[in-house]
Amino acid sequence: MFEASEVKRLIEQGLPCEFVLIDGDDGVHFSGIVVSASFEGQLKVRQHQAVYATLGKLMGNEIHALQLQTYTPAKWAEARVELGL
Repeated sequence: MFEASEVKRLIEQGLPCEFVLIDGDDGVHFSGIVVSASFEGQLKVRQHQAVYATLGKLMGNEIHALQLQTYTPAKWAEARVELGL
């Protein structure tokens, strides 16, 4: 079982991020927001794959699910107003 903070650390270690927020309290199911300039010009599926790649073999094994919202910094500036963050 994993802590949300460990999932966050692994993502930040493997991907240049401006912002990462990971929630989850059962140790196997998580949700989060990841903001990275490296997402520029990528489809959402590629953005999510980049995040999953930072977790490697943990995805689908120790980490059963990670529901993601991914943003470029410009899109995040718009979205965080809508989300109230």
